[in-house]
Amino acid sequence: MHMEIHNLEEKNPTPVGEENQEKPSLNNDKTPSKKNRKGRWTSWLLWGLLGLILIGLFITAGSYLGYQQGIDDRKGFEATQVAQAIEEQYDLGVQDLEAGNYEVARQRFDYVIQIDPNYPGVLDHMAEVLLVLNATATPTPVPTTTPIPITPTPDLRGQEELFIQAQNHIANEQWDEAIETMETLRKNDPDYQAIALDGMFYVAYRNRGAQNIGAGNLEQGIYDLTLAERFGVLDTEAVGYRTWARYYNLGASFWEVDWAQAIYYFEQVAPQYPNMHDGTGWTASQRYVEAIIGYAQWFEAQDNWCAAEEQYDRAYEITDDPEIRKARNKASDKCNG
Repeated sequence: MHMEIHNLEEKNPTPVGEENQEKPSLNNDKTPSKKNRKGRWTSWLLWGLLGLILIGLFITAGSYLGYQQGIDDRKGFEATQVAQAIEEQYDLGVQDLEAGNYEVARQRFDYVIQIDPNYPGVLDHMAEVLLVLNATATPTPVPTTTPIPITPTPDLRGQEELFIQAQNHIANEQWDEAIETMETLRKNDPDYQAIALDGMFYVAYRNRGAQNIGAGNLEQGIYDLTLAERFGVLDTEAVGYRTWARYYNLGASFWEVDWAQAIYYFEQVAPQYPNMHDGTGWTASQRYVEAIIGYAQWFEAQDNWCAAEEQYDRAYEITDDPEIRKARNKASDKCNG
């Protein structure tokens, strides 16, 4: 009986009450499971992406603000430059007026008015200049012992005939004849086909103005386009013709007086209308190069060879003229010597 009990204990060595206890888990409580690790990596990835997005937004916003600031600075700089140019031209115009250079003064005041017609004093000075110019332009009548009055023969042809004739002149691009015929028609009967006649005047003056500017009659062309503007709004091309013609005249007014100013104005005209010329026959592109050379020679006279070299180099880039290259090389040697 004792042996049986002993054998029973050896076959069942597990203590009573311990057979129902759970075995300890192989996973340490402090070690995250695969599922937890995956969740943490996903969370980090999302936060990382969010951070990159926020950084990108900050960079984009900063770039945009910088770009806008750059635009504002550029506009402010341009406005300052224009204001300085207006003030300079006005002051020079006053000096020319006092010195009796009325035509140059008129061109300077005209430049100011085109940009800022409300500039203080410019309209009064322009009126003073025009008063002098108109007075000196009026020829003094020469008295004769036997004056013979000449009365123009009135044109008594019918209004319809004149109107048709004016239309034919316009169709044939005979601008002088068209304008003369229309002026006769309007003088005889101001109310005849008034609206249609206004349109015809516009066409004739506009095209004659462009034709005169193309032929080198810049002042007359500017005047014709100004007359055309009384009958309608000028188109972009006509405005360009008048603007470049005015710039050409302004550049010519500074010729051999202020080369920097001459360069400035012909630099505007040459790319837009290189063949524009005045009575001298010099084109805008030729004057542009010659003004640069004149400026270089002026620096040479001041013994400022480095500045002269810069201007010669500028002219040589435009023309590839070997004579200009020689002058540039000479200035370069003097500058670096």
